[in-house]
Amino acid sequence: MYKGSVLVVDDERPQREILKLILEDENYEVHTSSNGKEALKILKEYKPCVVLTDLKMPGIDGMELLETIPQDDLQPSVVIMMTAHGTISSAVEAMKRGAFDYLTKPLDKEELVVVVKKAIERVRLLRENYLLKQELMQHSGIDNVIGASGGMEEVFRIVKKIAGSNTQVLILGESGTGKELIARAIHYSSPRRIKLLMAINCAAIPENLLESELFGYEPGAFTGAAARKIGLFEVAHEGSLFLDEIGDMSAPMQSKLLRAIQEKEIRRIGGKDNIKVDVRIIAATNKDLTESMKKGEFREDLFYRLNVITILLPPLRERADDIPELIDYFIKKCNKEFGKRVRGVNDKASEMLKSYHWPGNIRQLQSVIERAALLGDEDLITVKDLPDEITKPILATGQMDLDLPETGINFEELEKELLVKAMKKTNGVVAKAAKLLGMSYKTFWYRWEKFGFSKKEL
Repeated sequence: MYKGSVLVVDDERPQREILKLILEDENYEVHTSSNGKEALKILKEYKPCVVLTDLKMPGIDGMELLETIPQDDLQPSVVIMMTAHGTISSAVEAMKRGAFDYLTKPLDKEELVVVVKKAIERVRLLRENYLLKQELMQHSGIDNVIGASGGMEEVFRIVKKIAGSNTQVLILGESGTGKELIARAIHYSSPRRIKLLMAINCAAIPENLLESELFGYEPGAFTGAAARKIGLFEVAHEGSLFLDEIGDMSAPMQSKLLRAIQEKEIRRIGGKDNIKVDVRIIAATNKDLTESMKKGEFREDLFYRLNVITILLPPLRERADDIPELIDYFIKKCNKEFGKRVRGVNDKASEMLKSYHWPGNIRQLQSVIERAALLGDEDLITVKDLPDEITKPILATGQMDLDLPETGINFEELEKELLVKAMKKTNGVVAKAAKLLGMSYKTFWYRWEKFGFSKKEL
């Protein structure tokens, strides 16, 4: 079974032939060369996975060959250096310059086989990482974000305009509207896409742990800190850092974050040295930061540092035209992940999904479609596959008996009837009517205005 290709470079013919026999016996494809110049030609033509080269050779030696080898992300080559005992220090230097490993002469057969096997595995991982990164870039760009509504067109326009810059971005929107998806689109549409995008939810981690996650720590910095930890700022160097739910960050952490952004440097907990970092901050929140600043809960100076570019994501209830495409996307995703064969949604279920107010936004829609696809018995999602929150969005709360007919009324008419009855029952007080129906004031008023109602009708 073919395992990979190896190029052996050595000016001693007996050594080359012995290595060729050993490696071919292990099912490797083996090329040989007596000098560095010839080796470069073979590298260009065959692109072997591993280069096993002697350190000391006339003309182009092993060190120069190491630094001259052309690298191809899709077909990378790693170098194993062979050296005599007297030049081990040079081999160590070669490893600092990128060599995978070194072997001392005379070579031990078992050690040779093990090291070459590890080198081949390294090449495989490098190739897989490259392909995964390419796939991630391909599927994470702004062109892959679903949306044709007016609000989303504005989002796309801003993202495309600012993606290539290094400016900070603040993404605002309700929970579940896809803030992290937009953050990824910004990163993978920018020159920083070849580096890492790191993400953290500021609301999900206690303050003391959040500091160590962001800035890292030195051994002995606190009880349990046995080894050095590299923080997300350092990991994301030359890339991007997504700070989700930044509105929930404590005041002390806001101060430390502001300093890191202003000075472009951080200090690990328990450390003495400042470390320079080049990180693009993309922050997001579902809170009204203007109101938080008035209450003294969010620093104004940090807000203005983050609020260079603001992107406002519309809630799903304002993107009804996007719902069919989102449903289609989630169905295809379920089919692929769970081996289902769902073709789509029937007309009645589709109308209900489009009319629902979606307090949980896209995240809730995804959950509903996954549930329906997994539990449904047919190749089309029907009303019976949808949860009560969709088919009986108001009655599901069990908060009022409206004495409505069971048949002869479509979903839209049913919703209109429920809204009107709730307003009548509360004498036109919107806040009470919304509470009675298990809605927020904003959602109730949105549905009321959608149908063109006014209080005069009561």
